[in-house]
Amino acid sequence: MSLLADSIAELDRLVAFPTVSARPNIDMARHLARRLADLGARVELIATPDGTKANVLASLGPEGDGGIVLSGHTDVVPVEDQEWSTDPFALHQADGRLYGRGTCDMKGFIAACMAVAPRLAARELRRPLHFAFTYDEETGCLGAQHLVETLRARRLRPALAIIGEPTSMRMVEGHKGCCEYTTIFTGREGHGSDPGRGVNAVEYAVRYAARLLELRADLTARAPDPSRFDPPWTTINLGRLSGGQVHNVIPPRAEIDWEMRPVTQADADHVRASLARLVEEELLPEMRRTAPESAIETRVIGEVAGLVPMEENAARDLVAALTGANAADCVPFGTEAGLFQSLGMSVVVCGPGAIAQAHKADEYLETAQLEACLDMLTALEADLVRDR
Repeated sequence: MSLLADSIAELDRLVAFPTVSARPNIDMARHLARRLADLGARVELIATPDGTKANVLASLGPEGDGGIVLSGHTDVVPVEDQEWSTDPFALHQADGRLYGRGTCDMKGFIAACMAVAPRLAARELRRPLHFAFTYDEETGCLGAQHLVETLRARRLRPALAIIGEPTSMRMVEGHKGCCEYTTIFTGREGHGSDPGRGVNAVEYAVRYAARLLELRADLTARAPDPSRFDPPWTTINLGRLSGGQVHNVIPPRAEIDWEMRPVTQADADHVRASLARLVEEELLPEMRRTAPESAIETRVIGEVAGLVPMEENAARDLVAALTGANAADCVPFGTEAGLFQSLGMSVVVCGPGAIAQAHKADEYLETAQLEACLDMLTALEADLVRDR
């Protein structure tokens, strides 16, 4: 079969694994590990303590530092409450498109890697090549954080990484960070006819939310000039505010899900410090005058570093040579790239599929995009066997 046919066949297998972040990915991880081990790769499953999820780290070529990482995440977003025309976990081909959950985000890239892997395994590589397939990117990049900790502990330092997120095969050299939180307010319930005898958790959550909106406005004035991001400033989004049961009971509990996407670390520090002052100096003292047991707790769902554009970037230069691209972009969506960059690696994001198709019903990957990705990986083969 051709590389494209091999990729589509592998994508068909990968889509059939329902690796929604809330579910295990271990079956897909074992499948990938087994296939790579059969090619002679040095393979490790880096599992969570309960064994339900795992990263796959597989290496070809010589051991040691200075290698290239091809990375993608195995998890996908849910399909509930979406109106799909076909089974989201069964690959469907039509009109030059490959439909299914995760086809572009980002099992298409993984399938392309797996199709090219036999060719790479058969060559005498002059530098290490690592396949890094992670879990739980969609819920805080938890797998990549685990993987980076493992690499740091082992003092393994690849030189560069290509993260195959859907960029329509454009090079991306920068993106904002992504910090996700749930803030929980605990007050004291009571009868709605006498609000002063209770502590209304919803009211304090509303005040907290109002400060978030004030900060959002404040952050627009802090935008760097010039900025390559769109929008150019750090953003804040309120995803959910919930609390209370009925109209005549003082609600003892409320929650806010919120996120920020910082352009700079200083912006993130500014937001956290402002909220900490609000809680410690205003909200909690008021709540505890009536109910000493009152509490405000912020749980970190995920804090993922942004990808900082670098003047010198070997990964960008390599992908430019492989694809013929002559420019790199910055984007507002987040990836695992900043975590790899934190190890001192050069990193670029480049993969098949359009981000506009991700997370939607009838998600699809164009076969032309898959072919373009295969062209890049085939060109990489020549680089890996070249004497240096």
